[in-house]
Amino acid sequence: MTLTVVGCSGSFPGPDSPCSAYLIRADGFTLLLDFGSGSLGALQKYVDPYGIDAIVLTHMHADHFMDACPYVVMRRYSPDAPYPPVPLYGPAGVEERVSAAYGGLGEHGCSRLSDVYDFRTLTPGSFELGPLTMTVDHVAHPVETFGVRLEHGGRSLVYSSDTGPCEAVERLADHCDVFLCEASYLEDRENPSGVHLTGRQAGEAATKAGARRLLLTHLVRAWGSEPQTLAEATAAYTGRIDVVHSGDVFEI
Repeated sequence: MTLTVVGCSGSFPGPDSPCSAYLIRADGFTLLLDFGSGSLGALQKYVDPYGIDAIVLTHMHADHFMDACPYVVMRRYSPDAPYPPVPLYGPAGVEERVSAAYGGLGEHGCSRLSDVYDFRTLTPGSFELGPLTMTVDHVAHPVETFGVRLEHGGRSLVYSSDTGPCEAVERLADHCDVFLCEASYLEDRENPSGVHLTGRQAGEAATKAGARRLLLTHLVRAWGSEPQTLAEATAAYTGRIDVVHSGDVFEI
């Protein structure tokens, strides 16, 4: 598997990165994991945007799904349209939420998106997605949110999505090769519980899971400090740690 970081800015786009969006490629199959604000533009630097085989939205916050809306325009109104609908997986109500964000269903149903997306509802468990085995489970966030484990060719990548500390994300990350984990908060702040992780908490989760490598993502750089986040994680985890940036590519 190859992981390409399209966007990794937490909560809102930053000056150097759009919000969460990650490409995973294996055996000619391309998965887009989250489609956050501002990511459609950057996506075009790394892949043919018409060549995405599936999309997974981990939850319905704007910084993780909003660019699924302009992508409708790109596919629907292309001179080469129509294209086959793209399988799009998300939490319960994903079709209604994306459709409403795009512009509402309208009196005549003109904004229904079935020509662009084949909507599918995620539930905890495992299934095959192209050449990948995907396992998803609920993690700790104020709305229904899924952490994701992807396996292929004996290798594993786990994505925390947005989460506070919870056993589910540690189970998903059990002895994974790469743990792409959010680290939105700093330890010296009064942070709300059950929303996001600090760098230390991300490191602790990686240690408990026995993850082989930790990639820190979803830093809110306008509020935080990359060096401090990295220092907090390093104090809690002795394996290899990197803070990801838009454009980074990792072989798994």
